[in-house]
Amino acid sequence: MIEAGQPAPDFTLTDQHGKKVSLKKLKGKVVVLYFYPKDDTPGCTKEACAFRDARADYEAAGAVVLGVSPDSAESHLKFAEKYELPFTLLADPEKEVIQAYGVWKEKNMYGKKSMGVERTTVVIDGKGIIRKIFPKVRVDGHSEKVLELLQTL
Repeated sequence: MIEAGQPAPDFTLTDQHGKKVSLKKLKGKVVVLYFYPKDDTPGCTKEACAFRDARADYEAAGAVVLGVSPDSAESHLKFAEKYELPFTLLADPEKEVIQAYGVWKEKNMYGKKSMGVERTTVVIDGKGIIRKIFPKVRVDGHSEKVLELLQTL
């Protein structure tokens, strides 16, 4: 399990445009890495749109926002275009990064247990160190909480 103060696990994933994105190539920038269950579902859409609407504030804070889910790059492209998402969405269909960051968990929905992505945001500083983990994210107000943290980095 990852913890604040540790180096962030490196990764390379494909974005919604088919390009490879590596964490190590983002050294020097603060990365807001948010994990979400599925494209174009109510909670995930609300979360993505909150990050979208705060884009200027994230840019002013020098942060790069990356969304990660098990969906395909094609699914990400449709989602990003539909909601005009200005940031990168990374496809992790093999769940390698999702598992490396410890967000693939057993979930209980209406008494039915299944495995899925636990909505989590990880803030990584410019040196590649995890500064904060927001587990079990509640979407309302989350983007603002992340921005508050960025002001302290």
